[in-house]
Amino acid sequence: MENKWVLPLALSLFITVLSLAAAAKPVLPPIFILGDSTADVGTNNFLPGSMARADFPHNGIDFPRTSKPTGRFSNGLNSADFLARHFGYKRSPSPFLSLKTTSLQKKKFNGINFASGGSGLLDITGQTMLTLMKFGTGNIPFGASFKNQKNVLSLTEQIQQFSSVKNNLTALMGAVATEKFLKESLIFISIGSNDLFGYYHSKSSIPKEKFLSSLEVAYENHLKTLYNLGARKFGIISVAPIGCCPSQRIFNATGGCLEELNDNAIAFHSRLDALLCKLSSEYKGMKYSLGNSYEMTINVIQNPLPFNFTQVEAACCGTGKLNAENFCKPDANLCSNRDQYLFWDRFHPTQAAYKLAAVTLYGGGPQFVTPINFAQLAEA
Repeated sequence: MENKWVLPLALSLFITVLSLAAAAKPVLPPIFILGDSTADVGTNNFLPGSMARADFPHNGIDFPRTSKPTGRFSNGLNSADFLARHFGYKRSPSPFLSLKTTSLQKKKFNGINFASGGSGLLDITGQTMLTLMKFGTGNIPFGASFKNQKNVLSLTEQIQQFSSVKNNLTALMGAVATEKFLKESLIFISIGSNDLFGYYHSKSSIPKEKFLSSLEVAYENHLKTLYNLGARKFGIISVAPIGCCPSQRIFNATGGCLEELNDNAIAFHSRLDALLCKLSSEYKGMKYSLGNSYEMTINVIQNPLPFNFTQVEAACCGTGKLNAENFCKPDANLCSNRDQYLFWDRFHPTQAAYKLAAVTLYGGGPQFVTPINFAQLAEA
């Protein structure tokens, strides 16, 4: 059953895609983005009850031209923006929820961003994690929820939104043209870290391997649903060494990374790698590129100077130890050399780090992106 967050895009989308009706293959590949705060470009701005928002200073201080917060968890652009740039766009497509009220009649439809900060592979992720992130590490039951407020849009809801877009395209272009359009589209997914954060900090009694299996099953089901909706090209971004986030380092007396969290991220990547290999052999026409965010990031942390980073432990914006005891807010400490920091706030990368990640995903070698990189995925 559809809820109010998964409404059709109405007349504006119909008019927007008129120019596509005669095109069998777009000049630039349409881009659809799903995931969490690493790819959110303002989705949560449209959720009044959400605690996972970044539509306030100092977020956005380096955003091109405006220097204003946009809802991105960054001092400027994020990974979704830089990936879109590599494929010929100015920045990420707009958030799905913004398209219900914003007329795009004079713009060419080039995709949509569904990503929602705080979301995860599991539908329960986002409710517990947000409180955990905001107010500390008290033992919150892993399945606990907070009613009467919409904190995030789960990946399930994001895929429902994608389905409504497909329905609108089909109504306008017909089934055959829509199938061709989606076949050439790139589906980028960046998700999983919030699930791992939630599991670790809730001190769940669920065995690690059982929990990781549940994430793998959830990912498989999400990918199968997208495939059945017509998606064929998947650019998957796995989980970074989240134990090295400033917010996690402060729980280590030495200031080092929380290795258990990092081990979980490595194990998750291994499972995801095997899953994608299996699905691509079982589902005709499915192609994928898997970005190893763990290797990409740990490489910078262990050898930062060649990448022009001088600070890879503390956050640029925040308060307390490592600027990681609270979120980046208007009264927080703010570094001046932001391009030399790996972390913007206690959880998220800086614009400079996002840019480096996108460069690697787009054109990197097999150490970081397998079996092909994102550029090769677009041509596949």
